[in-house]
Amino acid sequence: LCRACRRDLCAEPADAMLLHLPLIVGCAWTHRTLPIRTHAVSRSATAVADGASNAATRAAVRMAATTSDAIIPKSVLFGNPEYASPIISPDGKLLAYLRPDEGVLNVWCRTVGASDDRVITKDRYRGIRQAFWAEDSKTLLYMQDDGGDENFHLWGIDATTPSSAARDLTPFPGAKAQNVVTNKRFPDQLLVGINKRDPTQFDMYRCTLATGELTLDTENPGGVLGWGTEDESFEVREAIVMNPADSSTTVRVRDSAGDEWRDLVTFPYGEEGNMVEFARDGKSVLALSTLGRETQALVRLDATTGAELETIAYDPKSNTAGILLDDDTKEVRAVSFNYARTERRFFDKELEADFRALEAAAPGGAEVSIASRTRDEQTWIVAFRRDDGPTEYAVYDKEAGGTVSPLFVSQPALLEYKFAKMEDVRITARDGLELVAYLTRADSDAPTPLVLLVHGGPWARDGWGFNAMAQWMANRGYAVLQVNYRGSSGYGKSFLHKGDKQWGVGDMQHDLSDAVAWAVKEGIAREDRVCIFGGSYGGDATLARMTFTPAL
Repeated sequence: LCRACRRDLCAEPADAMLLHLPLIVGCAWTHRTLPIRTHAVSRSATAVADGASNAATRAAVRMAATTSDAIIPKSVLFGNPEYASPIISPDGKLLAYLRPDEGVLNVWCRTVGASDDRVITKDRYRGIRQAFWAEDSKTLLYMQDDGGDENFHLWGIDATTPSSAARDLTPFPGAKAQNVVTNKRFPDQLLVGINKRDPTQFDMYRCTLATGELTLDTENPGGVLGWGTEDESFEVREAIVMNPADSSTTVRVRDSAGDEWRDLVTFPYGEEGNMVEFARDGKSVLALSTLGRETQALVRLDATTGAELETIAYDPKSNTAGILLDDDTKEVRAVSFNYARTERRFFDKELEADFRALEAAAPGGAEVSIASRTRDEQTWIVAFRRDDGPTEYAVYDKEAGGTVSPLFVSQPALLEYKFAKMEDVRITARDGLELVAYLTRADSDAPTPLVLLVHGGPWARDGWGFNAMAQWMANRGYAVLQVNYRGSSGYGKSFLHKGDKQWGVGDMQHDLSDAVAWAVKEGIAREDRVCIFGGSYGGDATLARMTFTPAL
């Protein structure tokens, strides 16, 4: 659960993740991921063979269409969501969400139990992609840059006062804010990283919400990429440092804000890991680590020596994808993994019962995730994520006996159409390596033209869920295959680094060729109608396949 925006990151709905993506740098270390610089979407490289392009052709060649016979408009598939990222205030009195206002995404708010929806922000250019509550339950926080310069600032606005104006809490031209941390024990404060002193270094500042006053809390001594706090004291007591000489990453900790830093654990290049949380007694910490194993496990380390004390959760095929802790005791309540679909392991029987009830209430086949919860955890906003339709949000009321009430649908216009299911499939590469892939068929009975949709990164991955690009192509007669080729993230250190130096004509590219051969053999793709499409690294792969395997 993200400390800043209170989202369960175990299985964030696809539409919400797209909204998070441009701003992940804004709360990167709250989400415990490496800070990354966002880029403008690169121009896609495409090579699409002739295929079904109109309704008449579709009717002739598709006997068992998986989507609506009507051409689904691109504006329906790719337009802004009508509702996204609902977040309930910590005290449970207000509900905020993202919704277009005059065609631009803004933050809206309503009183829980009422119909007094009102727009809170007034962005007219870039749109707001992420908002979250401060712990005072009245201040809405959001990240926004200036005209696309990617220097995101932290803004705050009083959601309880209709005439309130947004305040730039980090008002330094050319500087960027990130690493936002809130704490329920200190509802009038927050911590934020700002690079105003040195563009290459982020110092941590403490902000008083009522006045906006900023006080330097922790100065970056050099090389610190991200910061973390101890929850009870709300002191900065964790630092992540990368050594440019050998690309190793070290977690540093200190016993209090006045004590010296010490190295706790180092992850050499090729290993993966980071710190999750201090234990309540201060004697141990929770961390993610591949040290001594293939994939990233949740482990407990000695807070003084860094020695591993316990392996709490581990899957030999995929990294730990999400962790849910008790906010007070810091005990692990659930851990999720995602080899092909989200799977949770529960350490809390009550939480497991809650998820079982929600799964029973969800649309068939949907994945359940927590969008937000109240501080007392009695009211949840949950997301039901589907592969053949929009994300549906609901209110789970534990005080009312576990009732599940519909809230809203992210893109209601999608409900007017039929969409294809997304299948998670396994493909064996020529050297025996198993690859997870996702298949969206255009026809359930006959081979069709195929688009191999290659994800970017390459240190990223495809996942299950509604994919507008895949549905757009399936609706127009193309099956779509998305492959997590070697070099994709989430499958352990060896799988990730099997892609090293394999671009262009190496094994990384052979995986794509092997995926096409599999689709032809399985009767999914027409051998003479295979296409490839991608952006970022996917664009590079597209150009490489067109150059080196044009006959494919």
